[in-house]
Amino acid sequence: MVKRAITLGGGGPAAGLHIGVLEALADHNITFDVWALSCIGAWVGIVYNQWGDDKNEVKNKDRAKLTYQFFKNGVFRDDESYKRFPINTVFGPDWRSNIKALNNFVTDRDNYKDFMWDPYRMMDVFQDSMEILFNQLPDKCQNKKFKKLDDGDFNRWILNQALAPNPFIRYLTSMMYLSNINGLSRINYPDSEFMKGINFDELKKDGKPAIFHNAWNLDEQRLALFSNRRMQTANKQYKYEGPIDARSLCACSALPFIEGTVEIDGVTYCEGALVDTVNFESLIEEHHKPPHDKLDEIWVSRIVDSKQIRKPENLHDALANLCQLFAATVGEDDVKLFKYHVRYDKPESGKDGKNGNGKKKWSGTVVEIHVPGHINFKWNHSNLDNGRVLGRAAAEQAIAAYGEHEKLKAHAGPHFINENPEIEHAAGWKKVRDKYHQCLKRAAVQDQGKSSSMTDLLSQTSSIFSPDHRS
Repeated sequence: MVKRAITLGGGGPAAGLHIGVLEALADHNITFDVWALSCIGAWVGIVYNQWGDDKNEVKNKDRAKLTYQFFKNGVFRDDESYKRFPINTVFGPDWRSNIKALNNFVTDRDNYKDFMWDPYRMMDVFQDSMEILFNQLPDKCQNKKFKKLDDGDFNRWILNQALAPNPFIRYLTSMMYLSNINGLSRINYPDSEFMKGINFDELKKDGKPAIFHNAWNLDEQRLALFSNRRMQTANKQYKYEGPIDARSLCACSALPFIEGTVEIDGVTYCEGALVDTVNFESLIEEHHKPPHDKLDEIWVSRIVDSKQIRKPENLHDALANLCQLFAATVGEDDVKLFKYHVRYDKPESGKDGKNGNGKKKWSGTVVEIHVPGHINFKWNHSNLDNGRVLGRAAAEQAIAAYGEHEKLKAHAGPHFINENPEIEHAAGWKKVRDKYHQCLKRAAVQDQGKSSSMTDLLSQTSSIFSPDHRS
């Protein structure tokens, strides 16, 4: 029996892509024994696997639909509201901590030591300003004409001669940047009704696949792993920290500046996808135990890449690019590096089948699921829906490529399926791109106040990849 693992990488508002991928895989009865997760991939993977209990068995197809409903109703905002309030429904400021930090700042006497007008400093500022002004004026002989102050010089003058010397401005700036607040928002509320909507205890039951996600341990400066099964990690670069729960899940998506850090048992964590977005190394080390427990396949669902980054039109877009560009490039590099080692690392003789790094040689199959580089990073319903359709189409294309490979005569691995779909499977990839354009038209119809059936789009996605429609 084939032992499969799936990696769900980070990508925030592109979560719909993961959901669509899981829907397509469920339709083809492709299941996984191991789930390696990070950032939004951890949220999708954990919510997907939480459904069902001893009395009520939930089919994988229904898990994907329930996961979609969880994110639509609990995380993503409706389009009309999002137009003027472009924040999802869970990234809220921590008002209690903010007020406490404000009180601590305004009651700290040290913050008022510089709260005074220094006449000598003001005179220096005045002289500097006059020097800048006179340098722009013409001379008596008219050899030098009046020169308009450059915008860069003018803005620098405002920053350094107008704002910086002003004690009131300095006080407000210090309050903004130096108060005890390390994130714009907070999601770590383990006892909130939103977090109670995830049944973490269900993940620990027998019959559930092995699931783990990462986070970054800021105190020990290494990758931390949380799992529904105890892990036997022996690598100094990462460490098993404990079971998956509400706090660990929030820690794995605590992107610095955007989300405040998360403290678990006295240890401070932030997002782990900053360091490792696909968890290949820990996946192989923990779940590939030849000869009796080999990991045969790894399916990679990486929902962002550098081609998705667009020229920002506002701060919303710029902040999205800041979050997604690192995830895209880190993920791309992780996949390339892993495939390089799989291709070229050789086991050394006399070392029990291990290579020079002390790691077991792996020669299984890697299946990559690619998505078109034409999505946005909005936390609204239409983006969730479009991502769901595109993710499904991308997975159908990858599954078709996987099916073609399975028909080949058996040969030694490693095998890399769907590495370059636009070249190796041009016809199938064109259908994915066509699906993207359908999503664009659907979004335009929505803007005009008309409705479009998501069910129709999903059914079309399945049909275009059926054997009767393949080129």
